[in-house]
Formats: sequence, structure tokens, C-alpha cells
Amino acid sequence: MSARAGIVVTGTEVLTGRIQDLNGPWVADRLLELGVELAHITICGDRPADIEAQLRFLAAEGVDLIVTSGGLGPTADDLTVATVARFCGRDLVLDSGLEERIAEILRRLTGRRTDIDFESLRAANRKQAMVPEGATVLEPVGTAPGVVVPGSPTVLVLPGPPRELQPMWWTAVETDAVRQAIAGRTEYRQGMVRMFGLPESGLAETLRDAERDVAGFDRLEITTCLRRGELEIVTRYEPDAAGVYQDLVALLRDRHGSAIFSEDGSLVDDQVAALLAGHTIATAESCTGGMLSARLTDLAGSSAYMAGGAVCYADAAKVELLGVPADLIATHGAVSEPVAEAMADGALRNFGADVAVAITGIAGPGGGTETKPVGTVCFCVRRSDGATLTRTNRLPGDRSAVRERSTTIAMHLLRGALLDS
Repeated sequence: MSARAGIVVTGTEVLTGRIQDLNGPWVADRLLELGVELAHITICGDRPADIEAQLRFLAAEGVDLIVTSGGLGPTADDLTVATVARFCGRDLVLDSGLEERIAEILRRLTGRRTDIDFESLRAANRKQAMVPEGATVLEPVGTAPGVVVPGSPTVLVLPGPPRELQPMWWTAVETDAVRQAIAGRTEYRQGMVRMFGLPESGLAETLRDAERDVAGFDRLEITTCLRRGELEIVTRYEPDAAGVYQDLVALLRDRHGSAIFSEDGSLVDDQVAALLAGHTIATAESCTGGMLSARLTDLAGSSAYMAGGAVCYADAAKVELLGVPADLIATHGAVSEPVAEAMADGALRNFGADVAVAITGIAGPGGGTETKPVGTVCFCVRRSDGATLTRTNRLPGDRSAVRERSTTIAMHLLRGALLDS
């Protein structure tokens, strides 16, 4: 069995949802890269009894390494190091050299400010130089050092701010204590297939068949996730099971080839960015309020290919800014395929682009009708040579979900138009 690890994310602000946990997923990915099996991620407040309960739980699960994040500051509620020392049966001792290094950091941070009593500040931060006896100190990235406490399990204590935790991680994994803790790790490979336009139920049926028909299927660890209308199929496997993974991909390709847009994990955004060379893009948006234009502009280097965009909610704006005929809106309604096509025409004409993407829809929370309920969105991608992709979708979810799904659909339609050009 591979080396196993657990993660304890501390912080009442994380537990209550005021701050989103970024450290747990990031450390989980790094453990996967190392070939370490992650058993659990737990989140608890800054109470010592709760932190210790998580440590004892993970130790009882038989993990080789526990990684904690948070609770390393100078304030009274930062108690992770003291709690870990007690859990590991070690005394806290003052590392005078570390204390001086922290003081130097504080001197640089405070500069020439005269409103700060530096000796009082230094005394308050002395707590951060108290480390478990026999622990390896990880030099501060901010002002908080980390520590590695060897044992069974070994405990790696990291700061809470991601900008401090992430650089410190690379130092931590090179320490003797961490290397020994994960010595039993197994090398893993990971593959990712991305699909668009396939319901989860269709994939579930295929995976059930794969379990029956693909020899060695039980050697694959498969995770599926539906994100903004796209299916991600992530598979982890040991190197000698590479052939089994290829058999799975062949089955997915045979059953759902038209839905697969990525077999190397690349995002649709990455693929659109790679296809933009030689093109100029214009957008015309209603219900998405400029989200598509922003997404395209955010692509690496893609701003050079963006001719312009218009956000037109009101019918009058569609008429005046994009030249959509008023009688077309009156006949078909603002949320309709003919109006989406006219919006794309207007974007092509007004911005001098060779590809235009138009979106018009009802994102909610109100405004829907029986024939066009909330979530009805019409799309058009039109090239200057006249080639056109038009479609209507009824999307589930609240306003935010409809808007996000709409931009993803538009990106896939744009990808198709660029591939065909």
C-alpha cells in the first residue's frame, strides 16, 4: 500500500465559510504528484481540543504524514504548534536563532515607522520561535515559520496564507523527516478526458460497461466531475496499468467520440487560444453581460485578437448599437435565434471582425414565459464567410449558473467555428 496522508485545515474563518479553503485542494494535488494516497481532509476551528481531535483521528486511520495549515501567527488564537507539540509528546522550546531571524523580518516590515514599539512587537512574535523539541524548522516566507515533527505519524505544520504555504511546501518535502514518512509512496500517473454535451447518466452507463468489459478496470481510480456543463473524467493509475487506461480511453472514444474535446486535460479556453491566430473576434451579449468578452480577453495573448464587444440588454440597444431590425425583435422576441443571428451580424459589421459570437437569453430570476422559461438562451457564431452555428439551450440553475454555462457553450461553439475555418 502506498504511503498515506491526511490534511487538517485549521481556522474558524475557514470553518464558518468566511474564507474559502484553498490549501486543502492545493496540498492534495501535491500529494498526488508525489504518489502519496490522501486519506482525509478535515477542517476545524482554532480550538486546541478540536485540532488535537483531528490529529488523533488521522493517526488512528494509520496515515504516515499529517499536514496542517493555519494557526501559526503571533495572536492568542494561533495555537497549532503548541497543540501539535502536545500531540507528539514534545516540549516547546525557544529557538533563539529563529527568534532573531523573525525579528529581522519585522524590522524590514516596520521600516522607519515611529508609531510602533518594536520591542513589544518582538515580544509578541517570540511565540512564533517556540518549536517542538527535535522538530525541523522551515524558514518563514512571511513571518511564520513552519515545522516538521518526526514520528508516527510525522506532522508537517504549515502557515495558513497560500502565498506562504506554497513556497514552504517545496522546502518541507525535501526534509529528511517528510521523505522518510512518505518513503512507501507509489508512483502514479494521471490522465484526464474532458467531454461536452454528454449527460452524466450517459457516462455512468459507459463506465458500468467498462467495469465489465475492460480487463484490469479495478486498477483504475476514476473520478468524474460535472463543471459548467463539461464532464471531467480523471483517472489515476500505476505505470504498469497504462494499457488498461488506454483501453478505457478507447472505449470512451468509441462511445462518445463526438463529445470528447480533450484527451490531454486541456481546457476549451486553452484550445480556443491556440486557434485564434489569424482571426479577429467580436462579441454581442445580452444575458451574460460581457462575461464571454472578459473570458476571451483573459486568454493568454488573446486580447490582440479581440476586435470589440457590445453588451445590449435593452431592445433599443440591440437596435441602435447592433443594427438588429426592430420588427425582427417584435416578431420573434429578443430571445430568439433570428435575433441572435442579427446580433452576430451587427458585431461582425461594427467591429470589422471575421468571427462573431452572440448570446441572448433569460438568466433570471424573473422574465421567463411558458414557451421561453428562465434559462432559455440562444447562441450564434457567424464567420465573415457566412458559415453559421446557431442553437438554443434551456439551462438549469440560478442566474449565476445560467450565465456561466452560457459562456462555456459559447466557447465550445467558437471552438467549432475556428476548427472549421
